[in-house]
Amino acid sequence: MATKREQTRFWQAEALAGVELLHARYIEQRFAPHVHEGFVFTVIEHGAQRFRHRGSDHLAPVGSMVLINPDELHTGSKAHEEGWRYRGFYPDNAQVSGVFAELGLASGGMPSFASSVLHDPQLHRLFGELHLLLESGADALQQQTAWREAILLLFQRHARLPQAAPPGREPQAVARAKELLGSQLAEPPSLEQLAAAVNLSPFHFARVFRRATGLPPHAWLKQRRLEQARALLKSGCAPLAVAMQLGFADQSHLTRQFKQVYGVGPGEYRSACAG
Repeated sequence: MATKREQTRFWQAEALAGVELLHARYIEQRFAPHVHEGFVFTVIEHGAQRFRHRGSDHLAPVGSMVLINPDELHTGSKAHEEGWRYRGFYPDNAQVSGVFAELGLASGGMPSFASSVLHDPQLHRLFGELHLLLESGADALQQQTAWREAILLLFQRHARLPQAAPPGREPQAVARAKELLGSQLAEPPSLEQLAAAVNLSPFHFARVFRRATGLPPHAWLKQRRLEQARALLKSGCAPLAVAMQLGFADQSHLTRQFKQVYGVGPGEYRSACAG
């Protein structure tokens, strides 16, 4: 009976070159000793997991993360009568090392984690939000930026990855990127496409852009979309048409974002301008 309550969803994040993702709730599942060719990061959302790793038994309660380095033998089973629910990331080594290479941090070889269970509330929240973002179908630009920022913080804080050099100033690159984003509001380029257009590596470009504007590229794009939405509504365009024209997922998506910034919904704003 309890087994029927177990649920799994496995998919690949296309915007991240196929990083494998799992959202699962297990109750009676028991993982036999096994290894993964790449890293494993899991975010424990509910219950608790017990596992054997590096010759010792470990307990990962709700609010913690499990960190497994490539090719390390480990098991997995419940440590709570209701089992455990978690969000898992299974990147291959190239998908991790590529982030470091973009910032010139790949020369020292692949870093590794000393801890099997991580108690870091900020990273638990950050990776939980990242997993939800990758599940939501957000723009590739946002997914790719969030992935890089999360990976960098995790490895700098817990795998002794050196600090990256501060981003410099690239005014021409930032200006060109703004032009590209502003001309493609409905179907924005990915982080890789933007970076290639300005001849910078993706993560370096994202950091340079944030330094210059105070916002990551996807957040700057959101502001431009909302400014354009306000102008279209003011001219009498219907909210649904505005949402479709500017690349919002649907009218409710426009409504949520518009109200967060302007305090009123797009329909109310349009009506007030008409009056």
